[in-house]
Amino acid sequence: MLPEYFQEVKDLTVELVSVRSVNKAPGEESAIAKHILGYYEKHPYFRENPGSFRLQKTKNDPIDRHNVIAYVRGTKEGGSDKTVILIGHIDTVGVDDFGEFADYATKPEELPELLKEHFLLSDEVLEDIASGDYLFGRGSLDMKSGVAGHMAIMKHFSEQPELLKGNIVAVHACDEEDSSNGIISALDVLTELKDECGFDYIACVNADYTTNRYPNDTNFYVYFGTIGKYLPGCSVFGKEAHAGQPFAAFDPNLLTAIITKNVSLNSRLSDMAQGELTVPPISLKQMDFKPDYSVQTALAAQVYYNVFSHGSGADKVIATFKEVVEESYDETLELMDRRYREYCERAGIDYTPLGWKRSVYTWEELCEELREKNPSFDKKIEEFKSALHLKSPDMDMRRFSHEVAQFAWNMKKSDAPGVVIYYGAILSAPIETVGRNEGERALIAGVEKALSETKSLPGRPIQKRFFYPYISDSSFMAVSGDRESHKKYIYNMPSWGQKYVHPFEKIEEVDVPVVNIGPQGKDGHMLSERVHQKYSFGVVPSITTRVLLELLKQ
Repeated sequence: MLPEYFQEVKDLTVELVSVRSVNKAPGEESAIAKHILGYYEKHPYFRENPGSFRLQKTKNDPIDRHNVIAYVRGTKEGGSDKTVILIGHIDTVGVDDFGEFADYATKPEELPELLKEHFLLSDEVLEDIASGDYLFGRGSLDMKSGVAGHMAIMKHFSEQPELLKGNIVAVHACDEEDSSNGIISALDVLTELKDECGFDYIACVNADYTTNRYPNDTNFYVYFGTIGKYLPGCSVFGKEAHAGQPFAAFDPNLLTAIITKNVSLNSRLSDMAQGELTVPPISLKQMDFKPDYSVQTALAAQVYYNVFSHGSGADKVIATFKEVVEESYDETLELMDRRYREYCERAGIDYTPLGWKRSVYTWEELCEELREKNPSFDKKIEEFKSALHLKSPDMDMRRFSHEVAQFAWNMKKSDAPGVVIYYGAILSAPIETVGRNEGERALIAGVEKALSETKSLPGRPIQKRFFYPYISDSSFMAVSGDRESHKKYIYNMPSWGQKYVHPFEKIEEVDVPVVNIGPQGKDGHMLSERVHQKYSFGVVPSITTRVLLELLKQ
């Protein structure tokens, strides 16, 4: 008989939400990790098996923060090394959207009334407050309720390990909201447990948040696999001039604006697989590098975009992205020339073409050109990256990529404008769980059986889909793509080797099919963030428990 999870998971969610854990905020991610560690310390199984839980400091991370990793070994007759991994993240986005009421972001009981009193809320939010069906607060949905469910499940099986012929490892990871340092560091512990305890990893269950896919959507969702994310970006190098001579300049801000016009919301860069289409990209940053006001035009600018993938590799993504950038460059040149011609006509000046030429490189192409001209290029670029990282270890990876690209561009010793395209952030790989091998088929069958035995809420069916539609740590649980695609990612990342190295080999040590069985709610990352209580605190952990029993029954 399954435990009644609702009240326990609700209480744990309120407890976790009350511990602020904003990503990168000094001490906060460690504070919640230590709070979770204290939860395990209270329970007999973990006290009697001190090696079964641990606090792990993240590796190669300028921020001081921690994961918590715990396991329960099943004792059912016959035994098995089969092991299921539960993952969830303990960090949240910031609370600046609450303004002067930021302290209330972590007070779920008091927050609804405060929101009504001090903020302009939609009718839907007001209706959800009045219904009492939702718990509000930063992290309530994304994703402390999911973590709370996993903690309760671990406690349940620690009290009855005889129910399992196999093992469960729970990873409560920090830093999902930025660079996934938490789950990447946790791969080391998972590998250690594989060696020390003989764990044979067979599946991963994430509990990241789910939400409605369209207005008035009443379905709940379970997702096999996860979406992938690439961050292609551009460094645009212009030609400066006084604002009084605008046609003597090549303004990088104009080109980045047109690139953004042509990339943002462009479904040409969406990716289709298993009948599901990713949402199109949108810009995440667009800026120039003028430190102060002056009437000189900008010398350089940077822009980067969120590009989702259901299966397209780094090679295809950057090739398509480059096509759009080249088209944007041509559009910019035509616009500049046309406007100069119009100006000349009105000013009574003889028109001559401006003469700018399109110049677009991928990072790989630029490196190849410079390497041919300068045999010591690789040594110089690595020395520059090392010195830059030593000088500014906390520099954002995207800015670091631009600085490296700027250094290389300067080595061309040309004042001609141009664009360098690269990957500016970590790789969150797309993962498919579609039944291609025995492990995937077993997980799919286990989830489908669990869903068939689970009673959902009236009028709210649980639907299955193939790709979790938001970026998640599930991307680090399975091998994705081929080596040629991986090479394109590595060769087109200026930060590679200094700011980031993707853990391909560590992922191969785990490499399991993934499913997301997570809480449902609304408005993740917003001040009206809220989680549906009955489904998230009761139904979700019950589904996951049934899946574990099914996968670890023999």
